[in-house]
Amino acid sequence: MGQASYQTRREQLRTYFDHTAVDAWKRLTSDAPVSGIRATVRAGRERMRSTLLDWLGPDITGARLLDAGCGTGALAREAAQRGADVVAIDLSPKLVAAARELAPLSRGRGSVTYRVGDMRDKALGRFDYVVAMDSLIHYRAGDITAVLADLACRTDYAMLFTFAPRTPLLTAMHTAGRLFPRSDRAPAIEPVSEAAMRSAIGHHQALKAWAPTRTARIKAGFYISQAMELTRT
Repeated sequence: MGQASYQTRREQLRTYFDHTAVDAWKRLTSDAPVSGIRATVRAGRERMRSTLLDWLGPDITGARLLDAGCGTGALAREAAQRGADVVAIDLSPKLVAAARELAPLSRGRGSVTYRVGDMRDKALGRFDYVVAMDSLIHYRAGDITAVLADLACRTDYAMLFTFAPRTPLLTAMHTAGRLFPRSDRAPAIEPVSEAAMRSAIGHHQALKAWAPTRTARIKAGFYISQAMELTRT
């Protein structure tokens, strides 16, 4: 992984979510009124979250799960309702603060511990599952793979993550997106083809014991994201 590129992008994202988009993100991840553009993004994210949770299964009682890039905590809370003990971490202190405010509204059989920091932090310990929903879409394939490799050595069963698929439609939509008001723009993403993602995973020495199993692409208006599940072979 190009450490400089990863660190630079990470700091850009922290600044964006803490200073530019925190209020918009709170609205997007709630039931507050949003623009038509953001309504499609909200619908897409809800479908993606449901897909990832369905892959985990309806009962994950006792499983330790890392929500890597938790945002305002919707996935973490739903995983806890299914019985998981979740560590939910995000770079943005303001998003984590919002997640903590919402936590009392949803009680589950499991638990959620919120943290501010980097998902790669080894002090977080071991996990049965890792879920990184739309938190790695801002990084290049090499950086995504390197993060997965860091997490793989501390994950026992499966890693679920999403990436922005490289499609003509996505390219056109993001070009058009530059014409919209700044408040409706998302932070820059790094489109990656599925073939490139599979190749990067297959060639990374630290991921030799892991293989892609399920994959699903979710499209909803201005939201396009692809989920992939890696499991130990």
